[in-house]
Amino acid sequence: MKKTLKLLAVAAALSITGAVAAQAETVKVGFAAEPYPPFTSPDASGNWEGWEVEFMKAICAEAKLDCVITPVAWDGIIPALTSKKIDMIIGSMSITEERLKTIDFSDKYYNTPTGIIGTKGVDMKPTPEGLSGKTLGVQVSTVHQAYATKHFAPAGVEVKEYQTQDEANQDLAAGRVDAVQADAIALDAFLKSDQGKECCDYKGDVAQDLAILGPGVGVGLRKGETELKDKINAAIKAIRENGTYDAFSKKYFDFDIYGG
Repeated sequence: MKKTLKLLAVAAALSITGAVAAQAETVKVGFAAEPYPPFTSPDASGNWEGWEVEFMKAICAEAKLDCVITPVAWDGIIPALTSKKIDMIIGSMSITEERLKTIDFSDKYYNTPTGIIGTKGVDMKPTPEGLSGKTLGVQVSTVHQAYATKHFAPAGVEVKEYQTQDEANQDLAAGRVDAVQADAIALDAFLKSDQGKECCDYKGDVAQDLAILGPGVGVGLRKGETELKDKINAAIKAIRENGTYDAFSKKYFDFDIYGG
């Protein structure tokens, strides 16, 4: 009888353990495969680190999700989401009207200006007139490519496209383009590098275009997955309110990256 009771107890324990494990939903989180400091970049061992890695860990812990980083080439990251190769995108992806035709987004989790950097000592304004006759580097499949195509190209600016932001920055440093457009924080990280300090400086923020640049950055999600979206939105709100967001952000920024 005692043996039977013991076996029943073990079976019950295993059943409870299985139920708990089943509750931990595994979610593949798509990151752009290339470095994008200070948001995401692999260390010497290939482990991903940066502000967005810490953001991911914080919201996944809050939402009780087992999140697995899944690097994907940036220009294929939305198709990877819609084809279910990944379950959400955390990659500094701006919430835009065009992207909302294909995917859904969480609430905003940060918002920073879009800026222009260029060759140090060369006077240029971050406007169509100020860049007329010059070559501007942008990363493909980004709001910056869309913005440059709409606002700069018609004014006589040659828009040169790159697969990664790092490639655009390297060409700027080498003098193959006159300027680069990207998120102001990512540009600031480059300008603080030894190479960036030597070659380039910040020319200013571009004029806002809400339809293209959007109201901020959100977690990319498949349309119709309201349960996951609700979990992510609740987690973003919670880490903003309980101080977790501010705690890890202070390691990277001396201002509130959440924005207005």
